[in-house]
Amino acid sequence: MQNRFMDSFTKEELKEALRAITSTISKCKKVQPKLKSGTSQHTLLVRRIKALNIASMLIQKEMEKVDS
Repeated sequence: MQNRFMDSFTKEELKEALRAITSTISKCKKVQPKLKSGTSQHTLLVRRIKALNIASMLIQKEMEKVDS
């Protein structure tokens, strides 16, 4: 079922999504040191970075399938 969903995106769309996610990860990592550890904002940001990294890896994996 998930394969059909990912098949609906072009390689160019996947590249653009990966670029946007990579940019957001970078921005989040720049802000992270400014937030006090243990605060809700810090926890949310750490979780957001993890989720974005997962999304990035999934997109990269899908792009490898398209290339083969």
